[in-house]
Amino acid sequence: MTEGRVEAPNEDQAVEVLHRKELVILSLEPTEKPVFSKDIFSFLSRPSRKDLVIFTRQMATMIDADVPMIEGLRTLAGQVAKDSFRKIVENIALSIEGGASLSSALANHERFFGSFYISLVKTGEVSGKLHSTLGYLADYLEKNAALTSKIKGALFYPAFVFFAIVIVSLVVVTVVLPKLLAILKEAGAENLPLSTKILINITNFVNNYFIFLLILMIISAIGFVGFIKSEGGRRKWDNFKLNAPQFKTLVRSFYLARVCETLATLIKAGVPILDGLKISSEVVGNKIYEEILTKARESVQGGGTMSEVFREFDEFPPLVTSMVTIGEKTGRTDFMLDNAAKFYKTESENMVQNLTQLIEPILILLLGLAVGVLVSAVLLPIYSLVGAF
Repeated sequence: MTEGRVEAPNEDQAVEVLHRKELVILSLEPTEKPVFSKDIFSFLSRPSRKDLVIFTRQMATMIDADVPMIEGLRTLAGQVAKDSFRKIVENIALSIEGGASLSSALANHERFFGSFYISLVKTGEVSGKLHSTLGYLADYLEKNAALTSKIKGALFYPAFVFFAIVIVSLVVVTVVLPKLLAILKEAGAENLPLSTKILINITNFVNNYFIFLLILMIISAIGFVGFIKSEGGRRKWDNFKLNAPQFKTLVRSFYLARVCETLATLIKAGVPILDGLKISSEVVGNKIYEEILTKARESVQGGGTMSEVFREFDEFPPLVTSMVTIGEKTGRTDFMLDNAAKFYKTESENMVQNLTQLIEPILILLLGLAVGVLVSAVLLPIYSLVGAF
């Protein structure tokens, strides 16, 4: 009788691995690592988009070159710079060496790779086109990362300036202004300008209730996070983002690009349309679009079409609906969705760039206005006192 351990995402997979080794199972019990054996910093183990793209592209190349899976994974593990990701790749190789498929091995790290990634790999294994499927995956990850990077990059400067203004204002109100305003009080200045009186009241309020305001902000932040994590709260927040004045066109373009590109990639990889709609609804990241895609899946399952459902919602403009309708009639849904994704990606990038160009002068104007208020409220009364002597 032989005793041992086998790594698998669930009991069914463990049984399958042992049966492949022609072993008779007498008993099988799940084991868990002790609490203190777990890596405290495991949250840092999540591979970046760049790590995933490089790994996927290299895997596709090695499979296309007929390199054995295990050998290829061990080679890739030796090239990975990040220790945490190297451990993940080595663990995948060990699972495959134990008889698991690539998709099953990836399922052990689903929080890193995601259901979209694993489903595509599983489809590639079933169809025998794993190398091309991994190629589709790498292309998708690259395009998705490029769009997200451009949007974040465009918004970084305005966000940094705004954050700097908030920090400087807080320092001025809590440290600088109390000392300057103390000079006015000691000098017995009277008939102060309205701006100076308002500034004195704000400074006193912030300094007297600073701890209370800080606790209030922390509680508000925690409450907001809890609200958007709840089912109803998340739906309201996602709906607000899609209908926010001046921003709804940008937000909708971003989500439309993601929906169209994800669904197009899944269809091109050979994933059945029902599974494709289910996976797309899970990865879209917006509750409203998730519900629409779920309804589209139910429509297709009942003999209808996606375009029939999309036409009922304003979140899908006529352009997308028409392209999907044509794709369903001609059997080129993936091609039409791919073109729609390109259009909305370009549109969202252009809108972000225009928005950035609009925000920058507004922030500069606000900064100048803040400086002007400080000058008129603090320095002018001080100059008046100096001139009186």
